[in-house]
Amino acid sequence: MDIFSESLAFHRKLKGKLDVRSKSHIESRHDLSLLYTPGVAESCRVIHRDPDEARNLTIKSDTVAVITDGSAVLGLGNIGPLAALPVMEGKCVLFKEYAGLNAFPICLDTQNTVEIINAVRNLAPVFAGINLEDISAPRCFEIEAGLQDIGIPVFHDDQHGTAIVLLAGLLNAARLAGKELSELRVVINGSGAAGTAIAELLLGVGHDPAVAHSVAEVLMCDTKGIISRNRTDIESNPAKMKLARITNRHGRDGKLSDAIEGADVFIGVSVEGALTPAMVRKMKPDPIIFALANPVPEILPEEAYDAGALVVGTGRSDFPNQINNVLAFPGIFRGAINVRAPRITASMKIAAARALADHVGKPDREHIIPSVLDKTAGEAVATAVAQAFKPEE
Repeated sequence: MDIFSESLAFHRKLKGKLDVRSKSHIESRHDLSLLYTPGVAESCRVIHRDPDEARNLTIKSDTVAVITDGSAVLGLGNIGPLAALPVMEGKCVLFKEYAGLNAFPICLDTQNTVEIINAVRNLAPVFAGINLEDISAPRCFEIEAGLQDIGIPVFHDDQHGTAIVLLAGLLNAARLAGKELSELRVVINGSGAAGTAIAELLLGVGHDPAVAHSVAEVLMCDTKGIISRNRTDIESNPAKMKLARITNRHGRDGKLSDAIEGADVFIGVSVEGALTPAMVRKMKPDPIIFALANPVPEILPEEAYDAGALVVGTGRSDFPNQINNVLAFPGIFRGAINVRAPRITASMKIAAARALADHVGKPDREHIIPSVLDKTAGEAVATAVAQAFKPEE
């Protein structure tokens, strides 16, 4: 039985991976009066006078909403909200297992940006944080940006979770290569949600200069080649025009094979086979390769190593150096909720990446990132995120 058949049987048996359980039990009339009427009225009155008390008196203290519209689920594409539910349930399990947070899946039956923003605003009173999940670009950018003022952290994991774990791996890979982050020329293939967030994080976009050290250069590629201000085909695409403004400062044009020449780092968030061994050989000596396409990466690790790579990371659990978001998002929310941060700031993201990198201890070629089964990594991230929060940001 392969993993897909085994997982399907697993889901049929469970009929859902989540359960709702009461923290209290009713054994007497007094118990009923305490948890419901009439006693519950006093908690309502206290919250009405001081809304912050909801954090002390209700599930708002430690509950995250995992929200999707089903438009970009795993590698399956736009399969809709109902088919996305098993993934959202799984995400909720990860929140509980890795950070002790309660989480609930909410699959919205709309892919209208304004409707999603309004729905999340109307749901927000119940939750301590909002994890946006599997929402396609560029709407995911608009939705996340439109919710930053609701008073609780709103975090699109497909963007920032990937970027944070990637940065952690890159910090350790650069150490092994004997290079500073600020020396690195980076090529990113794939200009969607994850690629955009990686570019912004590596370039220090919106970050405090005191805590951020950006790379020397980023060239971003899509299916038509290097994203450049010279390309007329992206003039009507605000997301790609933004990338053209912040990347490719020398105004280069060409294909991925042109961009990769002389680069220190390749980051793939694209498709199987996009990077060839010949391209790796055109990079600087001891290149760093992050081939994150799933289920088959842009280049297989064995091929990349044979072509001269120093370090290779993928998105797969059966290869070393798995870049997996579970190392980031539970701890990020745990830390942010602990200090009641109203949003996840750039400083908090960088602190999370550094905490993950430091948690490795002594990195080597096959250990630049903590194991996805190391739940103590989440604790380190939570502590770093809480410490990095500045109320004035």
